Amino acid sequence: MLNDKKALIENLLKFGYIKTEKVRKAMETVDREKFIPNELKPYAYLDRPLPLEEGQTISAPHMVAVICEKLELEEGMNVLEIGTGFGYNAAVISEAMNKKGQVYSVERIESLANKALENLKKTGYGETVDVLIGDGTLGYDKGAPYDRIYGTAGSPYIPESLKKQLKVGGRLIIPVGDKLGFQDLICIVKESENEFREKSLGEVVFVPMIGKHGWSEK
Repeated sequence: MLNDKKALIENLLKFGYIKTEKVRKAMETVDREKFIPNELKPYAYLDRPLPLEEGQTISAPHMVAVICEKLELEEGMNVLEIGTGFGYNAAVISEAMNKKGQVYSVERIESLANKALENLKKTGYGETVDVLIGDGTLGYDKGAPYDRIYGTAGSPYIPESLKKQLKVGGRLIIPVGDKLGFQDLICIVKESENEFREKSLGEVVFVPMIGKHGWSEK
């Protein structure tokens, strides 16, 4: 399996998904097989999303690398994640900050949140990642303001609640588009309290972001 991880990372470097040393190190350090169901462990280092519980997925490694790179993380940052899954993405983000920052991750499905918390504690990220159960489209006001915010599910638009909780100079990345189709991975930079610079990072496919400022469950 270590050889599989090595081959995966070599491919992510080759095709430009990994660009910096900090992201390469994070992807090498965090073991994806420790964040997926037992029956899927043989597929841990295939570059594709894998199913979790309740219709959710763990993102393909190249997408984790892309988000990690585009966030432009630095040590000591305060980060908000929307959609914890089993905790893998949050662990990579924490590791990319050399465990010298704080990640708040909001998960709406209690069983996933509990499993993520267990996985993060077992892998040494329990101190730097807080898992919270709730509506991620509302953000997490108690931890705000955030240097970085990112979503691991697709939203119909960028929730104003997330934009308000972002620091001036902060960066937010979220898929925006169809509920059951393609989305644009949107990056916004907060230039002042009321001014934002927006850029598309390309076409992606994520599960729907459910919540008050996302999609309904129906």
